[in-house]
Amino acid sequence: MVWESNADRPAMDDNLQYHIRCKRGDVNRYVLLPGDPARADLIAEGWESARFVSSNREHRTHSGFLSPLSSNGQPVPVTCCSTGMGGGSTSIAMEELGALGADTFIRVGTCGAIQESIECGDLIVCSGALRQDGTSPDYIDISYPALAHYEVTSALVEACENLGASYHVGVSCSTASFYCGQARPGLGGYKQSTHESKIDDLDRAGVLDFEMEAATVFTLAGIYGFRAGAVLSVVAHRRKDKFKYEGIDRSVGAANEAVRILAGMDASKAAKNKKYWYPGL
Repeated sequence: MVWESNADRPAMDDNLQYHIRCKRGDVNRYVLLPGDPARADLIAEGWESARFVSSNREHRTHSGFLSPLSSNGQPVPVTCCSTGMGGGSTSIAMEELGALGADTFIRVGTCGAIQESIECGDLIVCSGALRQDGTSPDYIDISYPALAHYEVTSALVEACENLGASYHVGVSCSTASFYCGQARPGLGGYKQSTHESKIDDLDRAGVLDFEMEAATVFTLAGIYGFRAGAVLSVVAHRRKDKFKYEGIDRSVGAANEAVRILAGMDASKAAKNKKYWYPGL
């Protein structure tokens, strides 16, 4: 294949985005962002209808429709695009999805808990994130906060309640590495002195968990005027030294339910000509 484009924002024929291989019309405004490409397939299985769009590198994309909240409502258009692991590939996905009209993003991931009260299999709804992701500082000074949008957080909380899930709401620590960045020993037991106290320090500050992408998602959403949130399945507990890969279906169900709820919020805002949703709207 031979094609030419500008180097600043490379695009293929018909404005096909270089990395995610999607074009205008392939992507809806509500986008779910799993890290794992296989989880993109699982998410789409929960929709009323779905079509496979593309798969390139770590980015696997489906678009389709969710069933509406009410019997007289309209199906909700939705897209799912996997990001791969870490902030770099996540930022690429958001840049290219945003260029195609997406404006609401929910990360659907996994995490390792820090607080004693959390159990493997629980869900965490991120309200914000420590920016140790290694990517967001390329966009804005580190003092800029990585915050979830309140509408998305509210929708995720309601979704968890609707599904009867055990969940927690709070701040995550997004890291650039799975091993040393999350205070795990590197190969051969390698560690630095700062690794020894990291979990205790975060625990005292009330940080709920480690993960790798939320800070990138939240920071880019804030800069570009998007809405973003995150729901994570707890598959590890760092204090209890336990790893149990479960609960993925619950985070997927909560994310899909939250999109339905957000669509209802947006319909209420449009009907009453309001820019912001609030509980009494």
